[in-house]
Amino acid sequence: MTPKEEFIALYQAHITRPGADKLLAFLEKSDFFLAPASTRFHLACRGGLLEHSLNVGRLMLRYSDEAPESLAICGLLHDLCKTNYYKESTRNVKNEATGQWEKQPFFQVEDSFPYGHGEKSVYMIEQFFRLRAPEAMAIRWHMGGFDDAVKGGSFSISKAYERYPLAVKLHLCDIEATYLIEARQSSAQ
Repeated sequence: MTPKEEFIALYQAHITRPGADKLLAFLEKSDFFLAPASTRFHLACRGGLLEHSLNVGRLMLRYSDEAPESLAICGLLHDLCKTNYYKESTRNVKNEATGQWEKQPFFQVEDSFPYGHGEKSVYMIEQFFRLRAPEAMAIRWHMGGFDDAVKGGSFSISKAYERYPLAVKLHLCDIEATYLIEARQSSAQ
């Protein structure tokens, strides 16, 4: 099974609320399955967003004390904001061995709707179906201390984590996928 097929199978098996089919159709038409997860950090490669979303989705689905649909929504869709967000381009890089300049592909950010990371994912999902409060909070705060709103001294994240355990679980799974699973994959290549 390809990563795309696995994503679609998990999505269709767990996410069944009205509008889910329309969101999946949107994903199929977008660059979601081809986009990178970042420009220079984790999985900054074609298909990186899909791979990261699957990693987090699989980790989330380990929890048995939450509704599987909520776990799948949070895990598979937490970074929806990165859909149609990156543009593939090239830049000149000097080849140290030959001294020649060579064109190298890279991804750059082209954010047409600069709404914030977690907020934008929540907003995009809710164009297709309603999120429950724990799901919205989890997706909104999945970046934890890496979120710009937290750096400004907001206590909202602490309140969200106290009130919504799903938010803590998504943050932990995102961190585990990024720094443990994906870091191992990168170092093995």
